[in-house]
Amino acid sequence: MPLKGLLDPALKIVIFGGKGGVGKTTSASATALYLARQQYKTLLISTDPAHSLSDSFECSIGNHITEVQGAKRLSVLEIDADKAFAKFRLEHEPEIRKLFDTSTGLDEEDIESFMSMPIPGIDEVMGFKTIVDIIDEARFEKYVVDTAPTGHALRLITSPRLFDDWIKVMARLRWKYRYMISRFAGEYRPDEADDFLFVMKKTIRKVQKLLQDKTHSEFIAVTIPEVMAIEETKRFLMQLKKLNVAVKQLIINNVMESEGCDFCRQRKHSQNACLTVLHQEFSNLELVTVPLQPTEVKGIKGLQVIMHHLFSS
Repeated sequence: MPLKGLLDPALKIVIFGGKGGVGKTTSASATALYLARQQYKTLLISTDPAHSLSDSFECSIGNHITEVQGAKRLSVLEIDADKAFAKFRLEHEPEIRKLFDTSTGLDEEDIESFMSMPIPGIDEVMGFKTIVDIIDEARFEKYVVDTAPTGHALRLITSPRLFDDWIKVMARLRWKYRYMISRFAGEYRPDEADDFLFVMKKTIRKVQKLLQDKTHSEFIAVTIPEVMAIEETKRFLMQLKKLNVAVKQLIINNVMESEGCDFCRQRKHSQNACLTVLHQEFSNLELVTVPLQPTEVKGIKGLQVIMHHLFSS
């Protein structure tokens, strides 16, 4: 059964996630290639700190949008969260310093200590902020996101909530400052620190809306027919459900088809038991199986093979 619904013009972003080593990057790359060949101008984005899109496409990719040679309408980007955060701090350090200076009563040394500490979840937020900013530019019609393994992907998805909590704390402190100024000066005029909190709140809401919008976004899980992978996939999907992130389709990768040797027969027998469990545990999802490939999937030709399995009925 092929992946469904991805050609819907209303669907803008497709996110792939799952355990490490199950084929997320290959699945995301093949999907992006398919969408591009269906006449959609497509951007494939990696948020994984250990990027592997360059290996998948056998070309040099970095922290800038790059067109893929030999694949019309397809571009790729490997987000560097550290650079995104550094840019964020450079742009907003004055506002953040003012927040601490006016709202906490900390001295300069304490403020400097806080400024040197990372804000919880900020790297992940910056990753999604980069994606949202790119979508706002409207240069592409489809966006495919290759995430890091399960734990990091969950942090990526929960990071807006963590950062939102930070903003709420700062907003409460700011409200107290505003109250004191109004009480003693008679009038409070919003400044750049207030503007900063407002803009960041809007960004968080935009990211949360993007993740939970079932019309414009879809999360596709990827797994393999092995016990540990199945258990991690179950936990992963339970967490996504709690976060109101809908999952409708599951790719089962590396399925053994050959029975040409004793190893193959034993492997297939073991996988068949796992496939039965997968069909039972995830009966509410559309399941798409991709056979184990004889060689490592790399380059356009290799991705075309996976594309065929993902999208051919």
